[in-house]
Amino acid sequence: MGIIYFKIFGIIFINSFAKSLKQFNLIMRYLFLITLFSFNFFSALAQNENDSTTQPNVVYKVVVLAPIFIDSAFNGETYKVVGNTMPRNILPGLDFYNGVMMAVDSLQKEKMPLEILFFDTKSKTMPMKKIMTQKFWDSVSLIISYFKENNEIKPLADLAKSKKIPLISVTYPNNGGVADNNYFVLLNPTLHTHCEGLYKYIQSNYSTGKLVYIKRRGKLENDIENIFKEMKDVTQAIPLNYTTVELTDTFSLTQLRKALDSSKNNIIICGTVNEKFGLRLVNSLDQLKNFKKTVIGMPTFDGIKELNTIPLEGAAKGSEIIYSSPYNFVRENGFGKYLTDVYNDKFFARASDWFLKAYEATYKFCHHLIKYKQDFIQNLSSNDFNVFTNFNIQPVLNNNDVPSINYFENKKLYFYKKQDGILKSVE
Repeated sequence: MGIIYFKIFGIIFINSFAKSLKQFNLIMRYLFLITLFSFNFFSALAQNENDSTTQPNVVYKVVVLAPIFIDSAFNGETYKVVGNTMPRNILPGLDFYNGVMMAVDSLQKEKMPLEILFFDTKSKTMPMKKIMTQKFWDSVSLIISYFKENNEIKPLADLAKSKKIPLISVTYPNNGGVADNNYFVLLNPTLHTHCEGLYKYIQSNYSTGKLVYIKRRGKLENDIENIFKEMKDVTQAIPLNYTTVELTDTFSLTQLRKALDSSKNNIIICGTVNEKFGLRLVNSLDQLKNFKKTVIGMPTFDGIKELNTIPLEGAAKGSEIIYSSPYNFVRENGFGKYLTDVYNDKFFARASDWFLKAYEATYKFCHHLIKYKQDFIQNLSSNDFNVFTNFNIQPVLNNNDVPSINYFENKKLYFYKKQDGILKSVE
């Protein structure tokens, strides 16, 4: 009997936002959340118990965690937000939940022997500290997590190591100080890996232009700059020859103009993950119409919604923007189109990356668990059950005299070009 139990702790999505889309200026009908119980199981999905084609001896328990902030929208069963839109902090976690649910639906149809437990990590009635003290962890085989803050990572990673449970971290932030933990897996590579990849990409594609490295003041920005300096020292190809310009958050257009060359293609490397600074830099460059320019952004450029704006007809083209991503979501054809069409039919909206990340991670690694069982970690490099992305998961070793594994990390990067809201892969 193939069966999936989908158990939800503290929350269950059961209702829709039922007012006109025109009135609410929304293109999405959301499933809402109401508090249900503190620690009772709710079996939401199950295969036909009379189906005898599959007789699994083991049901694998998987824990999925994501920040949904249910308490910010509901007081008990009463929706407490005033106005026509949902709180913005709910939306990514909610879409992640929807991706998990759609993956569960696919796994259910395939009769996978799974028990999936879902937690809102921002619940006040069941916070992370309380989740981590529960007794069920001894029977968990896999954890899939969307972390919201850096300080959330290590406590859960330590728990995963102590219980010998593989922990798949799907989203940024990355390693959160985790070390000596061969049960911790990063799908979104560290900033160091992104910077190495961007450096090599610039070497291969833009080494002959006028290279300008824009530095913002800050400790993290110093770390990013040091990665680029390290790459200059260790690269086997010709090192990048760039000029470094340090700017404050309130830099002027004149300061930026002085750093550029009107006779060359200017390659501007944005050496910060600060989205406001990155957006200010792009908007400022767009005003310099007489300069040819390409902006090399950090992976956080992918999340700057203002860069998705399509200009009015006849307007001058904006800057060409290049950034890296560990994900390769294809929405235009094949299964990607099918999945996003189903999402659009259900929610009247475009499927976000949060939805696709959750679907991909849940579907792929639940299958991986069932196929490899106790050898899950040893087979992380396998590309079995890929949905969109070809991950390249490799061990990251420490620098001890006898090296050991700090964690596992996806080393595969995709590169994207965005200009005037149009996005395309350039790998």
